[in-house]
Amino acid sequence: MNGASREALAAARERLDALTDSTSVDAARLADELAAVTALLDREVSLRRVLTDPAQSGEAKAELVQRLLATQVSGPAADLVAGMVRSRWSQSRDLVDALEELANTADLTAAQKDGTLDDVEDELFRFGRIVSGSTELRAALTDRKATASAKTALMHSLLGGRAKPGTERLVTRLVTAPRGRSLESGLESLSKLAAERRDRMVAVVTSAVPLSDVQKRRLGATLAKLYGRQMHLSLDVDPEVLGGIRVQVGDEVINGSIADRLEDAGRRLAS
Repeated sequence: MNGASREALAAARERLDALTDSTSVDAARLADELAAVTALLDREVSLRRVLTDPAQSGEAKAELVQRLLATQVSGPAADLVAGMVRSRWSQSRDLVDALEELANTADLTAAQKDGTLDDVEDELFRFGRIVSGSTELRAALTDRKATASAKTALMHSLLGGRAKPGTERLVTRLVTAPRGRSLESGLESLSKLAAERRDRMVAVVTSAVPLSDVQKRRLGATLAKLYGRQMHLSLDVDPEVLGGIRVQVGDEVINGSIADRLEDAGRRLAS
């Protein structure tokens, strides 16, 4: 993707991260719902063009999405897709590609939350090696005459109980809906997404007042430079912080608030 589509995808990724940071959102369910919308827009070319038509207002397109999806997917999924169609896309197909990526990312997020992301990444790699070494298996998985249900059953027989549920869901979606890609390139893309997810660190940022967009960008860039890895900011507002910010990355806490400094001063006086 390039131009407007790249910017739209970046914004959608941020909205997905914000959604899946919430404990009330089932990331695996969200992945299935986004995959269903991907299949719908991949199939319905005219609808896809309407939703990416720059001549239509973003709000009108978002309202259309809400009407179409209201009874089909959860509120968070419908809101996420509505937000995506408000953005500008260079090509109508870019919207479908972005939705597919978000569906896969949501499944990887679910794996990250339940502590199986490393296993999923390893299983994706090993499955790719197995496929590349078996002409018969590759032929069965890419057979255009085989139905989606038949391929799903085959995948379950291969991976059910032998791999993590997230791995099975990701590979099954790829096999049943390759969308013009080779199996090898699809598996490579999934492995890359998993690696990016594993390398992503989360910083819990608590401030007395909401941070501006400029402050968030500067803080994210500073933390990324400090830790040498991509950093996602999970933001919280707590008036008791009094001023400044408090940042927690894993077990490490960076104290930058007035309340923390007062507490530290109190401890030094007491000692």
